[in-house]
Amino acid sequence: METPALGKIFRRLLSHQTCSTLRYHRPSSLRPAPTYHEQRRSYKGRRDGHDPDDRAQSSWQQRTQILPPDKLEEYEKAPLVTAHLLRGRRERPRRVKMLTRDFIEDSLYNPNYGYFPKQATIFSPGQPFDFNAISDEPEFHRQLGERYTAFENDLDARSYNETRQLWHTPTELFRPYYGEAIARYLVTNYKLSHHPFHDLIIYELGAGNGTLMLNILDYIRDYHPDVYPRTKFKVIEISTALASLQTSQLQRDASSRGHTSHVQIINRSIFSWETYVPAPCYFLALEVFDNFPHDSIRYDPFTETPLQGTVLIDSEGNFFEFYTPNVEPVASRFLQVRHAACSRRFSHPLQESRWLRRLKANLPFAPNLTDPEFIPTRLLQFFDILHAYFPLHQLVTSDFHSLPDAVRGFNAPVVQTRFQRRTVPVTTPYVMQGYFDILFPTDFAIMEDLYRAVTGKLTKVTSHADWLRRWAYTEDTQCANGENPMLSW
Repeated sequence: METPALGKIFRRLLSHQTCSTLRYHRPSSLRPAPTYHEQRRSYKGRRDGHDPDDRAQSSWQQRTQILPPDKLEEYEKAPLVTAHLLRGRRERPRRVKMLTRDFIEDSLYNPNYGYFPKQATIFSPGQPFDFNAISDEPEFHRQLGERYTAFENDLDARSYNETRQLWHTPTELFRPYYGEAIARYLVTNYKLSHHPFHDLIIYELGAGNGTLMLNILDYIRDYHPDVYPRTKFKVIEISTALASLQTSQLQRDASSRGHTSHVQIINRSIFSWETYVPAPCYFLALEVFDNFPHDSIRYDPFTETPLQGTVLIDSEGNFFEFYTPNVEPVASRFLQVRHAACSRRFSHPLQESRWLRRLKANLPFAPNLTDPEFIPTRLLQFFDILHAYFPLHQLVTSDFHSLPDAVRGFNAPVVQTRFQRRTVPVTTPYVMQGYFDILFPTDFAIMEDLYRAVTGKLTKVTSHADWLRRWAYTEDTQCANGENPMLSW
């Protein structure tokens, strides 16, 4: 069991701040490209020299003048591994280096120690809330807090776990009304476009507890009996534990058991998908993009050259971040497609004028690279899969457009864990694999342009509240004073 050791780690997290340093190593004849090294430790540093030629020798140092360990030699010797290669490992890797996106994917999805397969528990409030009997939104949140406590007390009575990772979704909080709104949208569009020539085929990526699946099928069975016999619901679930939970939900009672012949649960990653689906289908991806792995890119403020982030995991399990100008094909393609497809302005490390960047770079203590930009390379690969294997799909997606308490950088993630029922945010994504949620905001303007460029399909982006006002019966989730928690969520 890792709990005693983890307890020490989390107690340190609760009482210490984390910060970082950046080191740049001058290339020699044995090193074809310069490598930037960032180590996560509690110190700051300074930049030596102002001439561009001196930048190759610049380094960041601690205020205490105690130099951080030089890990460049270990970095160059370490093999580069991918999350796919680590899927069969039962222990977290050491003496290896990984691209940022592979490290995040391994941390979140490794079947033996990943966050979602092994740690995450999805909150269920029990009976649906009677919103019309709730006075206002503060009262709703008070009741939600009480149900949260009761839910976790029940779990602790069966098996105490001070590092339990518990989270919730709008599907659970506003059931069945949230799922019914999505079902209403699907059936309406299906009848307008495909009925009676095709079946209603629905794919859901990452179905959690299976609540949305059951709410949608219940609605179609009860209100559209002509469509229900032709409805096929297919879940693509990477987590074996959640896939088993979804299967058990289908056997929970007679009502859900009636859906069994309409449901197929596919326990695999969407990124290993190889089956061509020629029929029209609807693809649901709700609060999925936020956990798609991203790559980390920094830029030289003078030349604007992109450098890709990798992380070294040393023999003691510590993490050291390096940057190299050798941007590999997946990240390079993302930058090229974004440059060609995105016509709207977006937040970016190079958005400042060049003279201002030069001015800042020459200030004391200035870093020799920009802040990191986290680019959604996995999202682009997901669009590639939709285009290649689901050519007649219609994508329905919802996610966070912004997140508080993110780590430093552009499009940066929130990295957090729970310890003794307290949420503990940290300042780096390079943390013990499997015990931290790493979630990113979605820039819907960039996402829309990328999706159009890859799939050639038309799109419409709307706010969460506006969409629900059109497709949900919002009076079902309205409090006595007129406030509506589902619209403001």
